[in-house]
Amino acid sequence: MRSKTIILLVLLSVLAIPCVHAEDALEWYTKAQNAAIAGNYPDALTYYDNAIALDRNYAVAMAGKAAVLNELGRYTDAITVSEQALAIKSEDPNALNARAKALFKLGRYEESIQAYDKLFTVQTNRMDAYCNQGYAYLILNQSASAVKSYEPCTAIDPTNLESWNRKGIALMNLGRYNEALTAFNKATSITVNNATVWNNKGLAYIQLQKPQDASECFKKALGIDPNFEEAKKNRDSVAGQIQVVQIKGTVTPVPTISRIGTFFTTATPVEQPREIIPAAPEVTLEVTVIATAVTTPVKKTTYSPISPVTAFGALAVACGLVLIGKRRAD
Repeated sequence: MRSKTIILLVLLSVLAIPCVHAEDALEWYTKAQNAAIAGNYPDALTYYDNAIALDRNYAVAMAGKAAVLNELGRYTDAITVSEQALAIKSEDPNALNARAKALFKLGRYEESIQAYDKLFTVQTNRMDAYCNQGYAYLILNQSASAVKSYEPCTAIDPTNLESWNRKGIALMNLGRYNEALTAFNKATSITVNNATVWNNKGLAYIQLQKPQDASECFKKALGIDPNFEEAKKNRDSVAGQIQVVQIKGTVTPVPTISRIGTFFTTATPVEQPREIIPAAPEVTLEVTVIATAVTTPVKKTTYSPISPVTAFGALAVACGLVLIGKRRAD
């Protein structure tokens, strides 16, 4: 009887071991999560390792560990651990994000874009993922795709200064300058103390043929960073350019000279009223000359215009010739 009791106690202890390990693993995982949230990444890494040591299939803990490895700059290790987690739980969003971020940080942009696309099939509200993918597209000169990624990025977090700036750059690359200016305006509404944004905003104004506005932006950039060489060059290149004054009217610019220079406007010229003098009509004069035997009509040269005196004289001559002819006939 005693031996049976011992065997039963042994069996119960064996069955109880996994339960104890699971509870301990969860405790370590919880401690790791709290440490990671507090930014205490070295301790968080230790706690995740303790949890995984107690449960080799703890995919969630592995995903957390991969995220911490990214924060510590150990990107290659993060890829290894995240792939281990995905081998256990293929759709774990934290593991997918950790792997995509590690690839992004290593400059493996095409792979990171594909990894983020896989993440978006299971999670669509991760702002940092969209922002990183947008930047990867931008680095690869795929500006149209970059804009598409930055749309949800800036929608989820409208206060993301850097994302508005990079979205503006992508729109500039596409020649969509008005939209780019809107993006830069969003950035400067978040803060007015970023010299890079002011410089980019000035470049957008140049493309929109507003050099005076551009000059003001470059001056603001230099007010923030007096050693900003690119802003200096842009300011100097735009100096002296003529501000285009847009006035509703014709499309063709009309130069207007003033004491401060030549401005080009599109005002419609007003046509001054003028007197219209009709041309005198052509007059054809036919005179019949009576000869001795045959009367032949002769067409004289056309005069245009003909004065009244000339017409009266010609009529008198014609009458005289008729009288002479009649007398001879008598």
